[in-house]
Parts: sequence; C-alpha cells; structure tokens
Amino acid sequence: MHRERGITLIGWLVLLTPLVICLYAGLRLAPVYLNYMKVSHTLDEVSHQFRSGGGSVFKIQTSISRHFEIDSVNYPTVQDVSIRRSGTGYQVEAAYVSYAPLFGNVELRVAFDKAVHVSGGG
Repeated sequence: MHRERGITLIGWLVLLTPLVICLYAGLRLAPVYLNYMKVSHTLDEVSHQFRSGGGSVFKIQTSISRHFEIDSVNYPTVQDVSIRRSGTGYQVEAAYVSYAPLFGNVELRVAFDKAVHVSGGG
C-alpha cells in the first residue's frame, strides 16, 4: 500500500495564516514608526540647534513647527509637544499614542515617548 506523505492544503492554511496576519500588521505599523522616526529626529535636531543656548519656548515651538512642516508630520502637532522649564534649559517631550487600523474594528495601539533637553538662555 502506497501512503502519501506531506502537508495538505488545510495544513498549509493553518501554518501560513498567523504568518500572513503578522506580516500585514507589520505593513500597517510601518507608517506609524516612520512618523515616530521623523518626530524623534525633529526633537534631536532642535536639541542640537540650541545646544549653545538661546532657546526660548517660542523659538523651540517655531523650530519644531518648521521641522514638522518640512517632514510632513501631521501628528503629533506642535501643541501636543510639551515644553517645560528644567534647570537652565527646557525639557521638550513628545508623548503620544498612534493607532493603525488592522481589519474591521480591530486596530493596533502604539505609544511613543521621546524627550530631549534644550539649552535655554535668551
């Protein structure tokens, strides 16, 4: 008697379904993480721009706004970035939550928090 060996079509579907869902979730999350990389880069640039001092809340907000406009960052907005006095400078923090729709009414929630110190003085 000859016996077939190997995986059936249903077996392949059971094995590949979780993999396909994970790949799809990764595709949906890619723009969210790319946006975070733009926000993180903006805060690092602002910190570097005012490293020798001269930063004020208005100047920091203006610089962030310009970077967000150039990099096409729609969320978070400049108003969502908190700027607090910290010693001789400012603590600039972008803490926000992004959602990526997966399918139907299921979405992925990702929380981001980036903080930098900006030298003050002027």
